[in-house]
Amino acid sequence: MNNFTRRDFIRLMGSAAVVSAIGFPAIAAAGGKKQVVVVGGGAGGATAAKYIRRADPSIEVTLIEPNEHYYTCFFSNEVIGGDRSLDTLKFGYDGLSRHGIKVVHDTVTGIDAAGRKVITSSGHSFSYDRCIVAPGISFRDDIEGYDMAAAEKMPHAWKAGAQTKLLRSQLEAMPDGGVVLIAAPPNPFRCPPGPYERACQMAYYLKNHKPKSKILILDKKDKFSKQGLFTQAWERHYKGMIEWVKAADTNGGVTRVDALAGTVSTEFDTHKPAVANIIPAQKAGEIAHTAGLTDESGWCPIDGKTFESTIHKGIHVIGDAAIQAPLPKSGYAANSEAKVAAAAVVDLVNGREPGEPSWVNTCYSIVAPEDGISVAMVYKLVNGKIAKVEGAGGLTPADSSPADRKREVEYAHSWFNNVTHDIFG
Repeated sequence: MNNFTRRDFIRLMGSAAVVSAIGFPAIAAAGGKKQVVVVGGGAGGATAAKYIRRADPSIEVTLIEPNEHYYTCFFSNEVIGGDRSLDTLKFGYDGLSRHGIKVVHDTVTGIDAAGRKVITSSGHSFSYDRCIVAPGISFRDDIEGYDMAAAEKMPHAWKAGAQTKLLRSQLEAMPDGGVVLIAAPPNPFRCPPGPYERACQMAYYLKNHKPKSKILILDKKDKFSKQGLFTQAWERHYKGMIEWVKAADTNGGVTRVDALAGTVSTEFDTHKPAVANIIPAQKAGEIAHTAGLTDESGWCPIDGKTFESTIHKGIHVIGDAAIQAPLPKSGYAANSEAKVAAAAVVDLVNGREPGEPSWVNTCYSIVAPEDGISVAMVYKLVNGKIAKVEGAGGLTPADSSPADRKREVEYAHSWFNNVTHDIFG
């Protein structure tokens, strides 16, 4: 794509949330009491709840989410790097309540697919005609010694909030000349936050405040998304500060930690960093496993057209937990999937055949205060499978100008403001 076309595309994607909010079709109610329960109030669940109500106000929508506030994972790396406060990532549910959604702060402990009921820890039961499950991620036990207690000493910061704040405080407290070790996870994983953008954000802070320090990335992969652009940024902005070690060079990355001793080990070496950011392998959120929505991969198989579970009918799984490749496990993708699922659910509860879906995603990475990169793509359904629309997206050109890179940062921040309003406003 030439630069003009690509900039045009990114600008469109940056405002896509607002455009879709205006353009989502209002559908006349068919009459009768219809109930939808949404499990999880993140980017996917909150968007789905809102758009179902916008499309058909006769549907009773209940959103069940244990937390009173949601912290976005996207842009949490800026908090760790020091360019953003944690409060800017914090969103409540009053906006959804104003749309007529019943917001319940409780923890879902089970889903009775046959009886079409959602059960919570407080003992309440919620009946549904359709259920949307957006549980996010949980972690696999792929690193010996890494558990909840270890995470308080070696934070993952992969669920924004307290862990984000903890990692930032450790970065501030470390001595100049110390090493920050990032254990990057295998595919697939939630992104953002991304480990390679995180390395940039950390390096920017260290360069300005602790310039003798280094960052070591021990990866469980041999390559990663936007690799050429990231390594270019490391050379351009943080020369000699960031070392990336591919999985082949350690026989699989980090295998063991000792949080009390402060050590991180691969099969070949043991390190004792000043700060350890340990990001385990991932799987669907726990309720998806409890409800029997996952397969042997640990993720949830879905029908590409409606995101309805192929295991339990009447339940739709959206966001990070779903098997939705080539769509990534990103906040933007979850927002897009939620709108498609919302439209499908409204059609299904009204006895109509859902229309043909399409999705969009852009993943922004801010590698320096005035240097942003991105990858963007549009997706459609081909023979029942999600597929990329060839030529519809693009990657930041390696030779793009400083002005274009600065503009990408502006687009990224604009997207954040638009999409969070779209989700929670």
